[in-house]
Amino acid sequence: MDILEDLKWRGAINQETDEEGLRKLLSEKKISLYCGTDPTGDSLHIGHLIPFIVLKRFELAGHHPYILIGGGTGSIGDPSGRKTERQLQTMEKVQHNVQALTEQTTRIFGGSGHITFVNNYDWLSKINLLDFLRDYGKEFGVNTMIKKDIVASRLENGISFTEFTYQILQSVDFLHLYKKENIQLQVGGADQWGNITSGVDLIHKKEGQDAQVYGLTIPLMLKADGTKFGKTAGGAVWLDPKKTSPYEFYQFWLNQDDRDVVKYLKYFTFLSHDEIDALAEKVKTQPEKREAQRALAREVTTFVHGKEAMQEAEKISEILFSGNIKKLTPDEIEQVFGKMPSVEISSNKQNIVEWLVENKIESSKRQAREDIQNGAITINGERIRDLNFEIDPSQSFEGKYVVARKGKKNYTLAKVNDNE
Repeated sequence: MDILEDLKWRGAINQETDEEGLRKLLSEKKISLYCGTDPTGDSLHIGHLIPFIVLKRFELAGHHPYILIGGGTGSIGDPSGRKTERQLQTMEKVQHNVQALTEQTTRIFGGSGHITFVNNYDWLSKINLLDFLRDYGKEFGVNTMIKKDIVASRLENGISFTEFTYQILQSVDFLHLYKKENIQLQVGGADQWGNITSGVDLIHKKEGQDAQVYGLTIPLMLKADGTKFGKTAGGAVWLDPKKTSPYEFYQFWLNQDDRDVVKYLKYFTFLSHDEIDALAEKVKTQPEKREAQRALAREVTTFVHGKEAMQEAEKISEILFSGNIKKLTPDEIEQVFGKMPSVEISSNKQNIVEWLVENKIESSKRQAREDIQNGAITINGERIRDLNFEIDPSQSFEGKYVVARKGKKNYTLAKVNDNE
């Protein structure tokens, strides 16, 4: 099975500019290809993984991928997927984000010898206004440009000339990389089809119709319920462990619906067809074991954060399932409970009733006493029924935290601060 057939099996192809031409090219030689992302923030999220995973598959098949960080295009803003103008960032912020994304993608996808990283600021910044208009603007018809989805969707609310020219700049990227690096394929999300085809057209106009360049887009990833993949109640799932901890990342994949898990195994993991088919059978016959979800969580967490972080996330999950949270380290406590409601406390011992009321976990002493006696309060994983119990922060998690739970799900992380 060639790589295009494998990508089809995995549900990873939406559109291709010339499927047969690309298949023939891939059968004849190893090629260079690229995918780009603009530095709109200092971290990618799991939505960005969608096209980059395809790049990784091409690398594993022996081809040479390039990741383009758009220091140039990011300074003006991509209009696709938006209804209004993007807020322009300062060039200092753009450069900061470029550095952060380069480091992040290098860590995940590998450095020199695996994937090459380029920044389009290096060539776009050297084009002056007159050259831009004469050498490139003349090749683009306004009537054609406004029919592209990325522009047509914005016409009702209006689009600035700055964002209107974005597709020209992305086309210049493809032309530059074709001429300088012999890159023959651009990969992007479904919303990039108009930009990619513009680049193919520009290369054909500048280099001749026999130039072998192609475009491939990835389908829009939707969950079984029709909602967009990658969003949670807490917002985006980031690849930066400081924004989304490896434990939270692992849990995101572990909690996927049975209806979606096989699709995600095909797309986001590098497991073989036979391994995925076996897991798909387990979903049908033994869904309660959630073996497919565990495999998905292990594979993607290892890919993004490494094996050690994945194993720590699994350990945390097992400890939480057993309820024995005293086995967690302070760092693991922060991973698990860091984004839950928190209060600051002193290191002094205090009666549990007073402590619960003072930290607004309970509304009154009467309610606190009632919940304690009913077994609704746990402290550091231990159910407390003694009204005279004293909370001693020095006895747990190196004296840094106390974890209180009211009922089944209402956690509060108490952080020790002796200035309190």
